Amino acid sequence: MKTLILVRHAKSSPAGATLDDRDRPLNDRGKQDARMMGQRLARRELKVDQLLSSPALRARQTARLFADELGVEHQPIVVDDRLYASSADRLLDVIRSLDGKLDRVMLFGHNPDFAELVCRLSRQDVAMRTCSVAEFRFKTETWETIGEIEPADFVLGSPKS
Repeated sequence: MKTLILVRHAKSSPAGATLDDRDRPLNDRGKQDARMMGQRLARRELKVDQLLSSPALRARQTARLFADELGVEHQPIVVDDRLYASSADRLLDVIRSLDGKLDRVMLFGHNPDFAELVCRLSRQDVAMRTCSVAEFRFKTETWETIGEIEPADFVLGSPKS
């Protein structure tokens, strides 16, 4: 069984004339939402083998807050440039290339890429609001089949649900 958790970054500060998009930090609401969603997963005693994040500051901050709440604060967050300004196909390439020894992986990134991938994997029309979490479980031993097989289970949550 492989578990894939896709997390759209939490609410961030707007881009400004002097601030590059990659450097946009979380705002106060974003920090609060990320802690809350991390706590929801922690109450379920969710275990994660690897956390991968877009290089954008807001995604890395979201990942760190989730890691703290999940009790994996010492686990390194792998930054992967392919998770920034990507596409659903490219995200699938990242997922399919994951080490087969990993069973539960959490990715932190952006819309519209994450929403497109969630819709494709779930075969449902869903919205990925800021700090939304989409969890998929697949009956497979390898990441290489993700996107080709239907998930055994799909759950979507957001700070407002």
